[in-house]
Amino acid sequence: MSLSSCYSHSPLAFNKDIKLCRTVGQVKLNFPFSIRNNGVELCTRHISQCRVGLSGDWSFIRGSRIVLKPKATTSVRNPKRSQIHASWFVGSQLASTVFTWGTIAVLPFYTLMVLAPKSELTKKSMESNLPYVVLGALYAYLLFLSWTPETVQLIFASKYLLPELTSIGKMFSSELTLASAWIHLLVVDLFAARHIFREGQENQIETRHSVSFCLFFCPIGIITHVITKAMTKTRRKESHSL
Repeated sequence: MSLSSCYSHSPLAFNKDIKLCRTVGQVKLNFPFSIRNNGVELCTRHISQCRVGLSGDWSFIRGSRIVLKPKATTSVRNPKRSQIHASWFVGSQLASTVFTWGTIAVLPFYTLMVLAPKSELTKKSMESNLPYVVLGALYAYLLFLSWTPETVQLIFASKYLLPELTSIGKMFSSELTLASAWIHLLVVDLFAARHIFREGQENQIETRHSVSFCLFFCPIGIITHVITKAMTKTRRKESHSL
């Protein structure tokens, strides 16, 4: 389809000092004449087409005619950029899925330790190492996906080869890295909770509150277990002395 603009001039006015300037895409075209219609100068517009065919003619009958013929343009996609967006989308989806299902996977073990600490099912599940193997393998896989050449530099950022808070923050800006760290915490917390539970079963110590803290606040769970253990021993000594 061609865009045609016809202007009749009565009379046709030419001005050598003023030139018509039209911008086509990134190309600036100058005409050695100005076009006036009833004493009003034509204002040019920016044409968004990348390629435009421009032709012009003039006669006393038809006046001046400027014909703009847009040429078909092709849009070439950048395959590398598409791959980057696709990999980012897949990585984000994978991180979100692992975060959700990793959290759900450890909840049954905490539930058994808190609600049914003396059950045979709880004791057998606490003796199994399968949850740690599965979560550990998942952590290793996420660590492999999130590892970049800059990871070592971010970990050993200071001149003393020690990590810095700002560099660690940059490293955890990746969702895959953050998901791997979350799986790491889930494994360590569950391992600590199991240790507390088994020690409580062996020494007849209340561990439900400590195990509950280990789910999200593992260091606090360890502290409460140490305090509970010390208080239990003190009570037993006092009871034996009586």
